[in-house]
Amino acid sequence: MTSRKGRARRNSDCTAGGLRPALRAPHRPRRVEGAEQAFVLGVLTNAADFARARAWGVCDAPDYERYLADTAELLADALERFETVRARMFHPQDFEEFCLLHGLDPAESAARDRYLVNPPLQTQLLPYQGEELAGDFVPRLVRARENGLTLCHADLLLDGGLYGGAGETDEEHARWVRAAYQRGGEVFRRMLVGAGAGVYELRLRVDAPGGRLAAAARVLQWEDGVARINDEDLELVCAVLCAGLALELPGVAVLHGSQGPAASGGAADGCFLPAAWAWSSSGPDWAPAARPVRLDGVAAQPGYSLGTVC
Repeated sequence: MTSRKGRARRNSDCTAGGLRPALRAPHRPRRVEGAEQAFVLGVLTNAADFARARAWGVCDAPDYERYLADTAELLADALERFETVRARMFHPQDFEEFCLLHGLDPAESAARDRYLVNPPLQTQLLPYQGEELAGDFVPRLVRARENGLTLCHADLLLDGGLYGGAGETDEEHARWVRAAYQRGGEVFRRMLVGAGAGVYELRLRVDAPGGRLAAAARVLQWEDGVARINDEDLELVCAVLCAGLALELPGVAVLHGSQGPAASGGAADGCFLPAAWAWSSSGPDWAPAARPVRLDGVAAQPGYSLGTVC
């Protein structure tokens, strides 16, 4: 399965800088001699969070609209100056809890710097490539935070096996997780291959200790089988499938959308076929659901056998 990421439009969003993160919009990123050329930015994703964070001196903008404009300028400048530009949602409650846990003053820039590059939160980072903030990138940042929390949960269930926390010496455990991850990716691939060309959304839920693991991903699939999906959504789907298969947890998945030649915008006669398939897992494998399923308001009939899909 190939992942295609479309290059979005130009614009940006701000809340904190990268190698030496500065959380004020007028900041101009600059290269640091001898350091990796990367820039990390925290982004306030709504007006309420902006109002809450102003008390910490995060930025000088008078309102959220001006903040977005300043952030866009900052990110556009960073793209020209740094080899890598990444961003993550700056969540005020997460930040306050982080400061409380580590005994930091939220009004200090050093506290914000540590929060942005906190290793357990690296799964929330997204590469920035010039996307329009409000129209495309900000919603992805919000989803990336939610996805990141789920990834941390899945990694905890797998004893650190997803992101190396299990330790380099436990090779048997690492192989076990890798094998489950590959099996999960293959399950997802077969779901898409069986569906054929079209525009779909996968909704996935696995019942796990500590709460359900949930994932969702939008997929655009061409006639040649190449699928376009955001990398972070693909990672989440595979991680949730991995945890379910490795720990033999019950789960349900629904793939729904419209079948048709996705790349050309539909068949010549404009005919798209609505479709919705459901699968369930008792743990070791996925199979067509035994009965019709409704997941997150989406109704689906039992899906096709994944074993018959090449």
